[in-house]
Amino acid sequence: MAHTIVAGNWKMNASKNAVTKLLSELKLGVAAVNNAELVVFPPFPYLAQAQAELMGTSIGIGVQNICASAKGAYTGEVSLAMAREFGVSYVLVGHSERRALFAEDDAQVAAKYVATQAMQLTPILCVGETLEQREKGLTLSVVTSQIQAVIDAAGGASFANAVVAYEPVWAIGTGLTASPAQAQQVHKAIRAHVASIAPEQARGLKILYGGSVTAASAEELFAQADIDGGLVGGASLQADSFLAIGQAAK
Repeated sequence: MAHTIVAGNWKMNASKNAVTKLLSELKLGVAAVNNAELVVFPPFPYLAQAQAELMGTSIGIGVQNICASAKGAYTGEVSLAMAREFGVSYVLVGHSERRALFAEDDAQVAAKYVATQAMQLTPILCVGETLEQREKGLTLSVVTSQIQAVIDAAGGASFANAVVAYEPVWAIGTGLTASPAQAQQVHKAIRAHVASIAPEQARGLKILYGGSVTAASAEELFAQADIDGGLVGGASLQADSFLAIGQAAK
């Protein structure tokens, strides 16, 4: 696995034609991305298309959400076994929009994390604070408590097969941005918290930054000691910007 992961969360954006265009352009440009693993996270209806388009390439596929239950009467949900049939390697768990808009609590997030690892897929655990919490000086307590909920459910050793993404909720689509130093402070605290329970796993843990990463900001962010890549939103919908972010990994 490359040292840096650049994950493109398409959210609820795409069409069949747009997916064909974007993935075709990514395939043409991925050879110039030498030090990062690119992963795309399409909406569920486009998984089969992404699998077919990306077969034999170095570009990975993930899903934006998952049901913790294996099967049953869960109308509208998608199981991990279903997703895995489409070549999925990664699962976003606890994205800030799932927490805020769909009321996912720490217990639900932990259950999805555990279920993802049980299916031998890699969870990308998303954590982060709101603007109100940051202004109250609660950033580190909020983030470490979200991490601890997963440690309580899965143990510290589980981070050997996981990725964490720090999303300052206040910096997503608001025009506000976290400076590289602010982001590094939180990433360092995340690694330290995991290290207090699982030192070996903390050393190898990849922690991505997810606060409106752009081609312009990526190089300085990725140069920070504890920032191991990005969880990219809007910029992942354009091949040139997504590839440029990948090329920023040194």
